[in-house]
Amino acid sequence: MAGSQGGVGIYVDAANIQMNGGFGMQYDVLREFACRTGAEPIRLNAYVTYDEQRAERDRGYHQRVNNFFQSIREFGYKVIIKKYRWYRDEEGNAYAKANADLDMAVDALLQSQSLTRVMMVTGDGDFVQVVRALQNQGCRVELLAFDNISSELRREADVFVSGYLVPGLLPPREQQGRPVWGEMGSRVRGICYYHSPDGYGFLRFMRRIADHLWVTDTRHPHSPYASAYFRDSDLPANLKPGDLPSHGIILEFDIHPSSVKEGALEASDIQRVR
Repeated sequence: MAGSQGGVGIYVDAANIQMNGGFGMQYDVLREFACRTGAEPIRLNAYVTYDEQRAERDRGYHQRVNNFFQSIREFGYKVIIKKYRWYRDEEGNAYAKANADLDMAVDALLQSQSLTRVMMVTGDGDFVQVVRALQNQGCRVELLAFDNISSELRREADVFVSGYLVPGLLPPREQQGRPVWGEMGSRVRGICYYHSPDGYGFLRFMRRIADHLWVTDTRHPHSPYASAYFRDSDLPANLKPGDLPSHGIILEFDIHPSSVKEGALEASDIQRVR
């Protein structure tokens, strides 16, 4: 399959992702997910911000940020640094700006000729026209983000995937010491795709990083998903059963053997992510 899938480009709006739920995102997992079809990564660009003035007075900041940049480079990404520029408003108050949107948009468009698929990692609605232009160039555009995602941007993309749902991309809370995502006893994230008025339902989660994301029927042998049974009594206080099912509500939960059906899974300690 590798030769038939063409080239993939990954373009990460790092500041947008970090400020909107994705702080701690694992860039090696992102690369694995983007290339899940066996495709070759042609361009991996991460657009980051850097405050020189803060770095001069805060050596801890300087070291943390540069360690972060270096770790991304080790995963094969090109790090494009946008430095903060300081301005003053009409009242004399200082403020900073560092916007990498234009750099990211121009690079994606110029480099698209060698790509068949582009993954845009951002929730910024300013990229709507960029997505359209990439599609007009013949690229399939996938969108990945966490919170505060432009609804128009989601509609324009060929595929949208919540970063919360990708195994290992953003490690779940209380994951330390547990089995890895998808194994019995692990903590995963998913959505409720079925809810019964009788007080129970089913959650679907991505069991592993694999192709065929469109095969959502967990009974299909090629489906990368699994399902887990839950009772309404297991739902968190901030979630009403009447709000389910919903593809927009992300839930985090433990998986263990079902007490209802042999060989099935059951969810417990369910929490709402956003």
